[in-house]
Amino acid sequence: MDRNPSPPCSDAEEEEGDAVGNTVYSKHWLFSVLTRLIEVIAPAESDPAASPEGTRTELDEEMENDICKVWDMSMDEDVALFLQEFNAPDIFMGVFAKSKCPRLTEICVGILGNMACFQDICMSISKDENLGQVLLQRLCDSDSPTLLETSRLLLTCLSQPEVANVWVERIRENPSVYDCVCFIMSSSTNVELLVKVGEVVDKLFDLDEELMLNWIKNGTCRSVGPSVDDSPEELPDFKIVPCILEAAKQVRSDNPEGLDVYMHILQLLTTVDEGIQAIVQAPDGGKETWSLLYDLVCQELCQPDDPPIIVQEQKTVLASILSVLSAMFASQTEQEYNRMRKSKSCLFLLIRILQYMEGCGKRAVDNSKESEQEETGRTDVNEEDFHLKILKDICCELLSNMLQELTKENTLEGLHQGHLNEQTCSCAFQNLLPLYFASVESFLEVLREADQTLADNLEKRFPSLKVHT
Repeated sequence: MDRNPSPPCSDAEEEEGDAVGNTVYSKHWLFSVLTRLIEVIAPAESDPAASPEGTRTELDEEMENDICKVWDMSMDEDVALFLQEFNAPDIFMGVFAKSKCPRLTEICVGILGNMACFQDICMSISKDENLGQVLLQRLCDSDSPTLLETSRLLLTCLSQPEVANVWVERIRENPSVYDCVCFIMSSSTNVELLVKVGEVVDKLFDLDEELMLNWIKNGTCRSVGPSVDDSPEELPDFKIVPCILEAAKQVRSDNPEGLDVYMHILQLLTTVDEGIQAIVQAPDGGKETWSLLYDLVCQELCQPDDPPIIVQEQKTVLASILSVLSAMFASQTEQEYNRMRKSKSCLFLLIRILQYMEGCGKRAVDNSKESEQEETGRTDVNEEDFHLKILKDICCELLSNMLQELTKENTLEGLHQGHLNEQTCSCAFQNLLPLYFASVESFLEVLREADQTLADNLEKRFPSLKVHT
């Protein structure tokens, strides 16, 4: 049976006015499905002696088929409004409270997710405090499909500016959300679920710095959250950074967009001192974070055999990763990753990125006035340039710091391997000067000890350096 079968249409013989709004869907049919849905959970209410174990845990095929049709139909605004008028959210509340059928719960949350795509309905759902709390409790569910639909619903609501703050505040006041989200990120192998949960966390952190700070500081005390059967259960002492890293490892190979999401979450953490400290003062001294990011940039992203255009495709994930590495590098902590951070491979990759950006023929957008004067039809191009400029700025900052760390031995090895030559050094200098003059001058002194001829040639190409020597 198809997961979401095609929705039914009204028969020609149906009485006039049976269609839902401007659709061809039947009101009568929808009424009948929702009525049967109420009856599915009614036995548990009407029979006090019935035990939870006696409640049906699976839907019969016909009911599942019909409720899936409603799920598909709810993507239509007229149908969504009709369901809202019929108090479908209240019916779903009953399902969440009484049903022991994971599939039914998943479908009902999915229908609410579709309904929430429409602003007025989203506002109604969001302002219902009881429904809001019940939906957050679904994050503690053990059923991956239900967790996926719950995360999709939350992301939809958080993306609506009119109600986003309602959900942020609700989540901030509900400590179990942190526990449940961390548990999912640290233990799930469902890539689709991990990506959607990551998008929720990314949106939350982007919307509210206070909530992000609370989650960074969380894990200092053991949390207690509801388990699937609503009985209290002591959860592990989750810390946000290891959970993010575990999720990133799961999605890195199967979902590039998901990796982008988790790298952006890490980047958001580095926008506050507490976030940087949470990364570099982890029990392993930040080694795991550095190792993962180093491996990504040096082994998977923007490789020597890739065409230059790859920078366009990877610009956002590269910017996030390099931004985190730069923040860790600049933290000046003498931790276990200290030697690794000076890796020559990372430095050479930065130069390669700058070369590729030039190879793409992308113009710089340093002149903001010129950007503002661009015609409306050029908006997308300007946005592309803007993101590439961000990547370039991050590259230059990290490259300048790394150049100051290079020793004569490092430089000789780079020259021997062909990573450092007049072309690559010129590219680096061209992008770093004049803002990072001190770093270039420092590197030039080391280079002079390793290859006097190359140093002299670079001074000729960049006269401003010779003036200061």
